[in-house]
Amino acid sequence: MKNLRTGDTVQVVSGNYKGARGPVIRSVPGRRQVVVKDVNVRKHHKAPTRENPEGGIVSIEAPIQASNVMLVCPKCDAPRRVRRKRDLDGTVERLCRKCGALVASS
Repeated sequence: MKNLRTGDTVQVVSGNYKGARGPVIRSVPGRRQVVVKDVNVRKHHKAPTRENPEGGIVSIEAPIQASNVMLVCPKCDAPRRVRRKRDLDGTVERLCRKCGALVASS
């Protein structure tokens, strides 16, 4: 999961939410999963607490496999594979494989 970072815009390329786009909210590297905003939304029943005395049903985004999403190139505006390039000062940059545009620094 070197290619995906929190805040990256990704597009789902397979599964029930194919074609959906959104930013990565968080990643679960141990399970190779990511949580994408408004993708794989599940209902969760919450018991009443002091903070939420009524309780109720809450919608949460569940993780999906990182292999089912691709990073969206800001220049191409399409899901693309990325290349990693190390600069002379040691910083790693992610580049679009097709157009060579800088996706984001990591």
